[in-house]
Amino acid sequence: MTKSEIKAPYLERDLSWLDFNYRVLQEARDPRNALLDRLKFISIFSSNRDEFFRVRVAHHRNMIRLGKKEKKVIDYDSKVIMREIMKLVNIQQTELNQIFIGDITPALKKFGINILRRLELDNEQVEFIEAYFRDHMLPFVQPVLLVGNKIRPFLNNSALYLAIDMRLPETNEQQFSLVKIPSDHLPRFIELPSSSGGHDLIFIDDIVRHSVSWLFPGYDIIDTYSIKLTRDAELYIDDEYSGDLAEKIQQSLIKRNIGPASRLVYDNAMPPYLLNYLMMVFELQKVDLFPEGRYHNKSDFFKFPHFGISGLQSPMPPPVAYKRLLVDEIFFDELKRQDHLLYYPYNSYDPVLNFFERAAKDPDVTHIKLIQYRVAKESRIMDYLIEAAENGTQVSVFIEIKARFDEEANLSWGEKLKSHGIQVSYSLPGIKVHSKLALIRRLENDKPQFYAYLSTGNFHEHTSKIYTDFGLFTADTRYTSEIMRVFNFIENGQKPSIPFSTLLVGQFNLRSGLISLIHKEINTAKAGGIAKIFLKLNSIQDKEMIDLLYEASQAGVEIRMIVRGICSLLPGVKGISDNIKVISIVDSYLEHARVYNFYNEGRELIYLSSADWMERNLSFRVETAFEVLDPVLKDEVHKLMTIQWNDNTKARIIHFKHTNEYVPIDGDFPNRSQIESYYFIKRKEEILLNVENTMIN
Repeated sequence: MTKSEIKAPYLERDLSWLDFNYRVLQEARDPRNALLDRLKFISIFSSNRDEFFRVRVAHHRNMIRLGKKEKKVIDYDSKVIMREIMKLVNIQQTELNQIFIGDITPALKKFGINILRRLELDNEQVEFIEAYFRDHMLPFVQPVLLVGNKIRPFLNNSALYLAIDMRLPETNEQQFSLVKIPSDHLPRFIELPSSSGGHDLIFIDDIVRHSVSWLFPGYDIIDTYSIKLTRDAELYIDDEYSGDLAEKIQQSLIKRNIGPASRLVYDNAMPPYLLNYLMMVFELQKVDLFPEGRYHNKSDFFKFPHFGISGLQSPMPPPVAYKRLLVDEIFFDELKRQDHLLYYPYNSYDPVLNFFERAAKDPDVTHIKLIQYRVAKESRIMDYLIEAAENGTQVSVFIEIKARFDEEANLSWGEKLKSHGIQVSYSLPGIKVHSKLALIRRLENDKPQFYAYLSTGNFHEHTSKIYTDFGLFTADTRYTSEIMRVFNFIENGQKPSIPFSTLLVGQFNLRSGLISLIHKEINTAKAGGIAKIFLKLNSIQDKEMIDLLYEASQAGVEIRMIVRGICSLLPGVKGISDNIKVISIVDSYLEHARVYNFYNEGRELIYLSSADWMERNLSFRVETAFEVLDPVLKDEVHKLMTIQWNDNTKARIIHFKHTNEYVPIDGDFPNRSQIESYYFIKRKEEILLNVENTMIN
């Protein structure tokens, strides 16, 4: 992008996001990864990109149609951004095709796995796919002739179809049709009989290709081309103070999958006359077109069969049990004795489940409160809350029903919880509640005792296995009293009369508190002292915070940042961000924890948080950052951050040149931080266990 098109020193958020998704694609390209792991990264890359088109590209297209320019955060022109998006997406798509066809497919053959095209099948395999089509696929293919503007079939969002170019042999009249590829009902990869002793697979797409002549008797099939349509996923809710927000979202969800098209993905071998015809039928513009290869929806590679072959995957080691919070009889006593910090998925998530199970079964527990943003479809945590309510405990759950793509699941859970007598509160107008908090009230010696759980991640058993997040268990009143104030606000609208001090809370002191902490480092640097900021974020895009970090850099503050995704800040710009270094880590686990570390004249402050430094997080959400008070736990977080900063295997350098280069090893030992973090946690638990055994003996 030229300087005239976008002003330095900011990178527009969506272009930065494409840089991030390219880092995912780099993992698919990396031959050090096992083959199915590389396919997994292709799946993640493709799934990410589909959501990007449904949300962000749809936003830019709407801005272009309305003739508006975004000025809320960092100025940009959607027309310029769309040109850059399409250029980068096309480059990445070319590389994706090369990785899959040129690298991974031949490598799979060495393991005896052959992905065959229909013209490569032997007679036995042809008979097999014809029988498979008749027996399993025929009810789902939905063939339809296209007749200009007269017949305009509805294409399901992100579903796969074949566009068919046909001729009537008597008149040579041209005719087009569509057939659905039923990958939503049947496996995408079908194993064929094989005489070679290996594993022969075929895409279900190619079984449909082979069989289309049966669907249109009397026509000559010239060729078939795969297509899919993705639709605008924004709900466009008027987030106002009147009306039933839950009902509005429920009604809008019905419309989501029939929303306007945001992209037509098509086989790049499709002739222009057929593409133009489809544009007319589906009322598309050139900006809506996106050429790909022969096969779409590569997110289906998540389900690629492994056949039990060793060496195809590199499983991460099993999570480490945190045994001190697994003994039921002393569970609450252990929380009163000291704070406990877990780091998932290196630690097992079992203590979180145990926290709610103990509360559900304990007759002395009188109240349970929790904030639900995203939750598993089948959730033991929700089941324990229901059990607690049935046992007479007062349970209240705040459900954020504006969590994108989880709206329907959250509404469903809300109705289920309410049916069991649980008090359910829904979204606040104008803001999202993104804090990850739970609070338990227990009567002990006729006095109330509070226990809390604070986290950087959701109450979600499944994502806890693949997202890195911190979770803190505590009975410290410095936490519990302030958490109660958060619940009073989101449940009753009661604004706290006492300021927060241990917590930084969105809508109250989160932004101002961070600004104050950065200013303190700036003032220290200007006075000639040591000043440092060390941040770990998913994303940073808020202009005020970026400008403040630039100011800190120019004052001499040493700034290190680990940013997984969007980074609108440009490090290394002479005279602006010389003292800012940024890396990004993309590996088997999704880096999800947020950590704010301020040197504070040697009295280090460390906060763990649910909040990224995006304008939406700092201005339009109830987020929570909680200070790590225990010096031992603070030291653990610092060491884990240092391990990640020293990653020279999966870390990339974020620089204003946007090269996404891997951090070089430079003669040091290879350090893959996710593996090193696991063994750090494992060593810590083994040392503590040995100490406890020694004390017992």
